[in-house]
Formats: sequence, structure tokens, C-alpha cells
Amino acid sequence: MESDNMKKALIAMSGGVDSSVAAYLMKEHGYDCIGVTMKLFQNEDAGVSRKKSCCSLDDVEDARSVAHNLGIPYYVFNFTADFKKQVMDRFVAAYENGATPNPCIDCNRYLKFNSLYHRAEELGCHYVITGHYARIEKREDGRYLLKKAADPAKDQSYVLYSLTQEQLAHTMFPLGDMNKHQTRMIADQQNFYNADKPDSQDICFVPDGDYAGFIRRFTGKDYPAGDFTDKDGNVLGHHKGIIGYTVGQRKGLGIAAGKPVYVTKICPAENRVILGDNEDLFHRELDVEDFNFISFDTPPAEFRAKAKVRYRQKEQWATVKVTGEHSVHIIFDEPQRAITKGQAAVLYDGDVVIGGGVITG
Repeated sequence: MESDNMKKALIAMSGGVDSSVAAYLMKEHGYDCIGVTMKLFQNEDAGVSRKKSCCSLDDVEDARSVAHNLGIPYYVFNFTADFKKQVMDRFVAAYENGATPNPCIDCNRYLKFNSLYHRAEELGCHYVITGHYARIEKREDGRYLLKKAADPAKDQSYVLYSLTQEQLAHTMFPLGDMNKHQTRMIADQQNFYNADKPDSQDICFVPDGDYAGFIRRFTGKDYPAGDFTDKDGNVLGHHKGIIGYTVGQRKGLGIAAGKPVYVTKICPAENRVILGDNEDLFHRELDVEDFNFISFDTPPAEFRAKAKVRYRQKEQWATVKVTGEHSVHIIFDEPQRAITKGQAAVLYDGDVVIGGGVITG
């Protein structure tokens, strides 16, 4: 018999259709729900329009409308200080150090499943609910597993690899067994105002996609020009500051090389960006730090798994060597293109997420 506390759920409501339907499903299953929207940043501080981000007043009103429709309490929590420290500052630092971050992973790790998780505890809620497409399963031995969503086209398990056993025990993903069409159908049937609202495709605080422009506005710093070189050090041209480039980039280089050239490496200490051919982007090995094991308590020293090194990539077979308590070395069977420092490497055993971490080299 579940206690009253175990039937209380805090719903993270972004104003989008996914979290709205998640709230509806939890209420339908008899949970005592509280809807909340996290205020993550001041739009003007990020230099973006109020209407072009997930923190817009429109999104708050959409979430409030759904909560009212469902008859559940609704609040807006101010997490701007946490978001600046844990997401925006990390985003900037990564680019300044020649890496390409994934801020959605940091937002999940530090905001949704940390700051919000603690707020849920304060409110006596046993579960945090989000609209992510992923699944949580409890193994016979009591260990919680993170699994891919039933709909591979919407699977978001890659950005959730940092979840701990404690967090998994107090998290639910009601959309994990559904596809997007089913989600929109439910929203339409419930007359949710946001039933046809398009999915957000951009980083919330950089909706125009101009990362370098955001970093310059955010820091107030000037990032000096430097040399484009080939791998032998020959100067090919001049870049406009290392924050404007990422490994694998071809467009926007302003180089007339007579053939396609790509960013193959970024060297912050020398303020240099190395260019090369497409084949120079392929590598088999990488190191991963800050690794969180989900399916293992104590992993074997070496094991086989499938791995992916970017969100939209199909996972590939690899040998994994555990190099420390929170670090692994991955050797792919086949070379992979544009393995990028700062991105996540996530390991899978079929539908089960073994764990993941940050690529460091």
C-alpha cells in the first residue's frame, strides 16, 4: 500500500506538449500533482527576445493554462543563479577551452534532477516527473535501470546518463512507452492550448544558434583572432576567435583551400585552429571522464558495449576499459567521425544505458 507521500509528484512543466501530457497522465493515475516551471535565466541577460526561449512569459502562461485545466497547483521557481553557475558558465568555459559542450545534459544533471529534486523533497513529493522520452525499470536485485524510449525517433536516454540510483528511484517518465503522435493526440483530446506547439530545437539561451555571439555578450570579453594551420603548423589563414569553432566544422571558415577543409583540432593555449581533410576527422579511441555507471555497481575491468558520441548518432560497437572510478577508455571497432571534446559518450547494452561521461580526449 503506497503512502500519501508516495502518491505526490512534482511535474516539471516547460509549457510544451510533452510535459503537459506527462502531468495529465500522472493525474489520471491517481497522483497528487504539483506543476512547476523553472525560471532559468533572465532573457535580457542572455541577449535574447522574451518570446524566443523556454523561459518566455508565453511558455509560463502555457504551463499555467494546462495546470489550471488539470486542476493542479502551479508555481514558478527561480533557479537563475543555479542555471548561470551550472549551465551557462560551464558552456562558456568549455568553448574557451576548445571543447563543445552539451548544456542540455548539464541542465538535466544540475537543475531538473538536483535543484528541482531537492525542492520536491521540501514539498513532500516522492517523485519528480518530466516529459522526457525514456524509461526507468527496477531490476530484480533492486537496481534501477535507465532504458531507451519505446519510440527510437524520440529517445532521449543519451542526455539522461548522469542519473543516480537515488534519482532514478524518485523519477518517472510517463511518455517512455509512447510516440509523439500519441502525445499530441492526448493533448488535443484534453483541449490543451499547446497541443500543436512545435518542439524546441535550439539551446534555450542561444535560440539564434550564434554561440560565439552569446559568449561575447555574456562575458563582455574579446576573443582574439589567431591562425588557422594544417597539422604540420603551416598557416592557412586567420580565425576570428576559438570560441567560434568546433571539431568537424566546414562552413564559415572563410578559407579558400581549393578543396573542402574541416576543423580537426582546437588548441586554446596557442590560440590556433587546425584544419584538415575529412579523413583526418576519423579516430577509434577516446578517453571519458566524470563517468556515471548506472547498470553496474562495480563494472568489469573491460567489457564490450555499444557507444555513441553524439545525440543523433547510432551507437557503434566498442571495447570499454575502465581506467578509474569515474573514467573509461573506449576503443571503437571502426573509426568514428568528429569525436569531440566536451560532448558525451554514452554506453548501451541493447536498450539499457550502461552509463556515460564527458569526452576529454
